[in-house]
Amino acid sequence: MITAAGVSDIGDWRREMQLAWRDPRALLAHLGHDPGEFALAETGFAFLVTRDFAARMRHGDRNDPLLRQVLPLAEENRRRPGFGSDPVGDQASRATPGLLHKYQGRALVISTGACPIHCRYCFRREFDYREEMMDARRAGQIAEWLDRHPEIDELILSGGDPLMLSNARLMRLVDALTERRRIRRLRIHSRVPVTLPGRIDNELLRWLDGLNQRDNQRVVVVIHANHANEFDASVAAALGQLRRAGADVLNQAVLLAGVNDCVEALAGLMQASHDAGALPYYLHLLDRVEGSAHFEVPEARASELIGQLRARLPGYLVPRLVREQAGEPSKTPVA
Repeated sequence: MITAAGVSDIGDWRREMQLAWRDPRALLAHLGHDPGEFALAETGFAFLVTRDFAARMRHGDRNDPLLRQVLPLAEENRRRPGFGSDPVGDQASRATPGLLHKYQGRALVISTGACPIHCRYCFRREFDYREEMMDARRAGQIAEWLDRHPEIDELILSGGDPLMLSNARLMRLVDALTERRRIRRLRIHSRVPVTLPGRIDNELLRWLDGLNQRDNQRVVVVIHANHANEFDASVAAALGQLRRAGADVLNQAVLLAGVNDCVEALAGLMQASHDAGALPYYLHLLDRVEGSAHFEVPEARASELIGQLRARLPGYLVPRLVREQAGEPSKTPVA
């Protein structure tokens, strides 16, 4: 049963997005900083962060791990060898407009280019969403591709963030792609439950509950949080509602210098994630997108941190350390 406790009314989240921070200087001033003390960057990747997420930043702390994830610093404009616009090979895996096919049995839908937050390390920050914009015609083309590939039994909704679609658009898209097809798992990758928990409304929950009642189909929601401070009561409430709607909830994180590159921060993240209802899943090495080099943690240091986590936490709280490499048939484990 889906209850209304702790869930926002439909439409509230859109008002929250209208109030999101779009000027880094205004956010810095709100947090008690002098914006002139920061070397801010002017880039083509716009600044955007929800008030919910910003409210969890520590007032007066210029090294706050949540602020660091979203603040556009001048370091983004320094070109580094090995960093490019398509670090994970999205373009080479484009099966049809709006659909990526990298791994056996799975296909990924670029459902929208919209996000509730612009993380500065985002591997799709250079992605040209204009070529992949989803509409009824494109959904029909993807459905035809799926008909020609009956081996696909897991559909992944990505973007952007699929939960930035209205409930009606999201439902129409999923119906168009899964009706009369053998899709065993619908996977939704979303930062929304962490950055905009009010989006997890009653209508969405009822729909997810209905999907999970279908024969031989499961809904998996993979959230993205990188630091324990990203979890608060509102996030835990949203994740609890997703689980009560029958979804399996996992968290994947990125290892980021200055955010979570110590064992204390990582252990805190894994415990906070599990306490809030999301099982730790992957810890990704940085996808080497242009403008993100200042976040990179060396692979040797990453392996050392995972070893320290194993000594500190039970096995089910230790994520798999992986790297995504263009052209490989799966995520590459890092020993």
